Amino acid sequence: MSERLVVIGGDAAGMSAASQARRLKGPDELEIVAFERGHFTSFSACGIPYWVGGDVAGRDELIARSPEEHRARDIDLRMRTEVTELDVEGRRVRARDLESGEESWTAYDKLVIATGARPIRPPLPGIDAPGVHGVQTLDDGQALLDTLEATRGERAVVVGAGYIGVEMAEALCKRGYTVTVVNRGAQPMSTLDPDMGRMVNDAMTGLGMEMVNDAEVTKILTGEDGRVRAVATENAEYPADVVVLGVGVRPETELARAAGLPLGQHGGLLTDLAMRVRGHENIWAGGDCVEVLDLVSGRERHIALGTHANKHGQIIGSGVGGDYGTFPGVVGTAVSKVCDLEIARTGLREKDAQAAGLQYETVTIESTSRAGYYPGAAVMTVKMLAERRTGRLLGVQIVGREGAGKRVDIAAVALTTRMTVEQMTALDLGYAPPFSPVWDPVLVAARKAVAAVRKGG
Repeated sequence: MSERLVVIGGDAAGMSAASQARRLKGPDELEIVAFERGHFTSFSACGIPYWVGGDVAGRDELIARSPEEHRARDIDLRMRTEVTELDVEGRRVRARDLESGEESWTAYDKLVIATGARPIRPPLPGIDAPGVHGVQTLDDGQALLDTLEATRGERAVVVGAGYIGVEMAEALCKRGYTVTVVNRGAQPMSTLDPDMGRMVNDAMTGLGMEMVNDAEVTKILTGEDGRVRAVATENAEYPADVVVLGVGVRPETELARAAGLPLGQHGGLLTDLAMRVRGHENIWAGGDCVEVLDLVSGRERHIALGTHANKHGQIIGSGVGGDYGTFPGVVGTAVSKVCDLEIARTGLREKDAQAAGLQYETVTIESTSRAGYYPGAAVMTVKMLAERRTGRLLGVQIVGREGAGKRVDIAAVALTTRMTVEQMTALDLGYAPPFSPVWDPVLVAARKAVAAVRKGG
């Protein structure tokens, strides 16, 4: 007798899990039913800023696998259908067809929760006015593009200066808009330490963007036609023909909360190493709706990234299909860019290390992406944190031009393997003048960190 797997969510984690489970078990052994409330499946939300900015030619390039392709693999994928209730005791979910309004219950033997994250939309006056956009789904991206085409405006305000905020600021600059970024923090990119965030701020200002830091948006102002005309803070108004919200996301776990499933301090579902929801053998969860273990601090974190979601899906699908896999955790690696400025980080910031009770040393160095005499060599700044006494690497942040960002991967591997900064100095990295100085910038920082650790005792 076959079992039934129900998947809630049709993007990276959910459909990766369904696809992997199907590889391991045929339709005679496992029936798979998946619910997706949107219009698209398996798409790259991370690519939306580059589609809006014109680097990606069209929406379909961001879709890895269509609903029809999933159905061709014997997955009963029900689009525009939202799961509204989860009955854990009865092993069933209630779903509503968003087109017809009809509701029905579907029983399951195994369940995957991949509900993702929802954008933070502050409850401000005017927040729902025409011309105010979030950018979480392909529908959001299309709506923003439609507004940009229809208004032919000149002024844009981006609210928030995290990854989405700076990427959307770049996209709007590329479309010819004068861009103002309103940020509640002292510097953009709160995922960096303030000294590194200051470099991002200076670079964005140098690119012609107006940076407004330490500013809380109080309302969205509208004109007589009801459309957005400005963004207001306590002290000023910033004219806007379009507003893009980039103030972060939260785990979409209201279904799980109502069903009594375990949530962490950040609101994400808690799972074991095999991505099973803790205390529930037949329920798995993955993607942006879960919390993950930080391998450096030992604490749970919420990190919304497609890289993690796809890995979660593979592991979940293996477990559902009778195989085995684990997701041990993350070190918090992320990379982004704004125009020609590359921004990368992995591991702990100073305040993370302090919160974890760690004693540490910090060093900051400047180097170049290539041998200094080779054409195109660009300056980059590397900041490194190392644990006092042990010398264990705790974190790295990099800001620079071409060739800077992906160097963070060296540090990500070192963090994962719990290397000391002294061990890092012996890494056998590739060298040729077009690619690196004789001493790679990350290793230069490691050498300086070794000296700081020794000096600090």
